[in-house]
Amino acid sequence: MGRNILREIIAPLSVVLIVLGALSFLMGAIWIWFSNVEIWVLSSIVESLNNWNYYLFVIGIVLLITGAWYLYDFFRKRKFLLDEIKTDKRSDLVKRKAELEDIVKRLPRKYEKMLEDKKRELKIR
Repeated sequence: MGRNILREIIAPLSVVLIVLGALSFLMGAIWIWFSNVEIWVLSSIVESLNNWNYYLFVIGIVLLITGAWYLYDFFRKRKFLLDEIKTDKRSDLVKRKAELEDIVKRLPRKYEKMLEDKKRELKIR
């Protein structure tokens, strides 16, 4: 069940990871390289966290990379699926049927329905 929920919200979750990663990375970078610069409210938050900012810096990098990867992977799979569904050739869809079904398992349910509709339209089992 948890996996089904995750596949429905992977794009917004990726954006949240990117935002949190950027904020953590920024806070760590301010502490490491710009500790004497006053940057609005962020400087006071950074000062209160002291040496924890080193951990925030590393966590920020990990979250940025993770969020960016999942967002890129989502849009890559989505684009591939939509491009393949545009075809009206039954043979093209049959060739890539296994690959498309594997991709659909990782995308939200609406894409699974789109593939099923296309298979029904082209009379593929």
